[in-house]
Amino acid sequence: MTKSFLSPILKIGHLENQNLKLQVIAITILVLVFLSVLFAAWAPISFSIWIVFLFAGPHNWFEARYMLGRLPARTGKLLPFFLVSILGIGLLTTLYALAPSFFLSENESDHLAFYYSLWNSFFLIWVATLMYLRSKTNPRKSWDWLPMILFFLLGVNWLLPFWLNLVIVYGHPCMAFWILDRELKRSHSPFRTIYHRLIWIIPILITFLIAELIFAPDLPGADSLTLMISANAGDWLLSGVSSHLLVSIHTFLEMSHYIIWIGIIPLIGLRSLPWNLSSIPFANRGKSSFRFISMILIGGLFVVFALWACFFLDYATTRQVYFSVAIFHVLAEIPFILRMI
Repeated sequence: MTKSFLSPILKIGHLENQNLKLQVIAITILVLVFLSVLFAAWAPISFSIWIVFLFAGPHNWFEARYMLGRLPARTGKLLPFFLVSILGIGLLTTLYALAPSFFLSENESDHLAFYYSLWNSFFLIWVATLMYLRSKTNPRKSWDWLPMILFFLLGVNWLLPFWLNLVIVYGHPCMAFWILDRELKRSHSPFRTIYHRLIWIIPILITFLIAELIFAPDLPGADSLTLMISANAGDWLLSGVSSHLLVSIHTFLEMSHYIIWIGIIPLIGLRSLPWNLSSIPFANRGKSSFRFISMILIGGLFVVFALWACFFLDYATTRQVYFSVAIFHVLAEIPFILRMI
């Protein structure tokens, strides 16, 4: 059974149609993922601090560069889909970033459950609307079950308002695996079968973390940074679960997310070097479009360096602000994934 499971991986170097780039990608996945799970289990707080410091900004830049390369030059019949996407991302990001701090500053923490229920409802309706618009465009989809699932999730949300937010926290890193799968199907389909075998390493390693840390004591330290990282992993909701386990799993998934966006997708998903804008359809519409895309990407580089500087000067505050507004790129991935289906 083990031999059958590993045989596609062991044959990577012998596949006639696979080039050196694909072999390097497979080795990179294996080595970095195994190192990540070891560091996440051994020193989850330190590992979380360093990976966010090093990779949070760059992975957002590469993600934006990749998405720009996949957007059409003109919206055409997709205009309603893009309008709903942009409006939803802007509104939901603003509400997510501002409302919790307002409630807490006013000593109205009891109202947070109502707020999250309301925000989650807007989020679910927004996603359902995007799915409906997506189903009406080519290639068309038959999603007749959509209203039933929407009303079910809305009901669960109002009964358990914080759980959807926890799903987003742990589900967002996994979205990178889906995007990588779609990209492999699009541009490197022979490698996709091997990838489907490799991807099983992730749940296996998470099972290893659970087995090793389920009875581990909570993480030591009562400093604000440790408490913040533990809260980001959901220990405030899953109070009966070891914070060491939660932070380790969340950090491992985040690092896997960074590996895909910084180390793998740029190698297989970009049609040209990142600074070559000729592969971005919208940039080819004219000089003004080219300048607009250039400004976005150059501005993004300045944001990356500014984020590094802010992390260096005041890591805890910068991390708190970053995770408050990071919902923006989480939301941006949803319409992008729907267009790839």
